[in-house]
Amino acid sequence: MGANAAENTNLRLKAVLDVLTEGVWSGEKLNAGVVLGEAIARVPLNDKERELLSGGIPRGHKALTTASAKLVKAGWLIKGRSGWTITEDGQRATVAFADPAAFTAALDAGTPVPADTPLPAAPAGHSAPKAAPHGAEKAVKAVEKVAEKVADTAAKLVEETVAPVAKAVRKRKAADNAAPAEAPEAAPAVEQPAEVAVAGDFNVLLGAPANWAPQYDESQMQLDEVDQLWKLAADLPAGAYSFKIAINRSWDENYGRFGAFDGANHEVHHRGGPLVIRYDHRTRDIVTE
Repeated sequence: MGANAAENTNLRLKAVLDVLTEGVWSGEKLNAGVVLGEAIARVPLNDKERELLSGGIPRGHKALTTASAKLVKAGWLIKGRSGWTITEDGQRATVAFADPAAFTAALDAGTPVPADTPLPAAPAGHSAPKAAPHGAEKAVKAVEKVAEKVADTAAKLVEETVAPVAKAVRKRKAADNAAPAEAPEAAPAVEQPAEVAVAGDFNVLLGAPANWAPQYDESQMQLDEVDQLWKLAADLPAGAYSFKIAINRSWDENYGRFGAFDGANHEVHHRGGPLVIRYDHRTRDIVTE
């Protein structure tokens, strides 16, 4: 453990790279929560760092989450919705700057990893990390990755375009086949907020810098214009989670269980994998699946 909170945070940043390197050896895809938790386990919080900030986040955990942006800026870490990934430079940084003081100095000064630094050696029982492909092979893989992303985006666009049309056609056919009746009253228009967030104890797993954080992009839901429901889909590990619905990136207007304003937390016991949360602003309540 370091002499103060700043040194502790830097030690934990190095531990983040160590944990991710071990994940490369084992072939595991680690999410942000697991990585941060293991780094803190290796460099425990002191009494000051265990103090809870607003939202129930320990001071030291918040400091580490914020400081992890340094690793991204250095080109040693990539943050994604599906997890955190260490780069080859990040792996080599654990070798080139193995001493904590050297690591801190290099990170603060933006010192590049020496080009001749080897990848860290895997311990017995693990395969060494595979070097990135070069030349034509690297180009092919890059093209394949782009093509896959384009295909996914195209499929999503098709789905988003076709679904409303198909629904409208089904409604029209049903109306044409129905017996003549008095026209129903039009449903009142729903006045939707500008933005709706799921703010809870799993925001960092979505890639946000902190939990219980309605202000971050990663916590925002998307409005389905067809059914007028706000939706958020996430891939979460098994566990019990708590959250509230927060309006317009603030806690000024928030809803908990049974749609109560500033009410008790929603709770979900998730068995792991995809989780979809739907929020209806008309009733102020949610559905999970």
